[in-house]
Amino acid sequence: MINHPPLTSYDFDWVSAFSDKAFGGNGCVVVYGALELNLENRLNIVKETSLSECTFVEPSNVADFQFRIYLPSREIPFAGHPTLAGVASLMHRELMTGTQITIETQAGIVPLEILEDGVISMTQRAPQFGMHVPVKLVADAVSLSSNDIIETPQVVSTGLPFTVAVVRDYETLLRAKLDVAMLNRMADEIDAPDGHIIEPFLVTLEDSSFNGDTFSRILLAPPNPAQDPFTGSATGAMASYLWSKSLIDQPKFVAQQGHDMGRPGEATVEVLGSRSDITGVKLAGKAYVTMSGKIHL
Repeated sequence: MINHPPLTSYDFDWVSAFSDKAFGGNGCVVVYGALELNLENRLNIVKETSLSECTFVEPSNVADFQFRIYLPSREIPFAGHPTLAGVASLMHRELMTGTQITIETQAGIVPLEILEDGVISMTQRAPQFGMHVPVKLVADAVSLSSNDIIETPQVVSTGLPFTVAVVRDYETLLRAKLDVAMLNRMADEIDAPDGHIIEPFLVTLEDSSFNGDTFSRILLAPPNPAQDPFTGSATGAMASYLWSKSLIDQPKFVAQQGHDMGRPGEATVEVLGSRSDITGVKLAGKAYVTMSGKIHL
């Protein structure tokens, strides 16, 4: 008889965020009961899933729950789709009551509301506008020409910083290909803080034959997946950029991402405040719990 060492088990849900069906939008594993789990094992769980992020649900003294969010390489202060996925998981497990909830993140407290048909709406904080990034730096990082980018890119954060860049059309968006060496050069040039590469978040306003108003892609360097299907925090940054630069006529629009990957994601976005004084960004979308189970360590 073989004696196995005792295992510790952790409940999880696998959630498709910004989608109303399985295998759409951006996948996220939401883990429970792992308060004592060390950083190495948390990162190993993310790597094992091959997802861009995982959410660990923990108690909070200042909000209803705390979400700890991890990439394969490190913890990050905030991300949109892991937050949406976490709340969808809480609803699935009947761990929240009512239609409003607050989530503590390292970027601050995020209020969320459950709307009709199970749509989850989060309010991201007021954007922080950083440096303008030379067009050529961004173009080189994604293997495009400077003429393909129609407005000077800028670092923007509603909790996590991204370099927002508007490209000419949908065909240009699809032509973008990550050059890791040039991406690292861009990160060095803009003095990205403490491991943050601040990847370009590419967006076009040109029609792709889908039903959205904006269409986006973000290409990631290893050990992350090569492309993120739907990036909620970057969408908030992008919306702030477009509104502040008068590149959109209305503060409310439909953002789409991931269609080129076969994982279509969609959110209704509303920028709050005037173009010169943005107070926050609302991001609303659905999420679908695809599977549930246990992690044994």
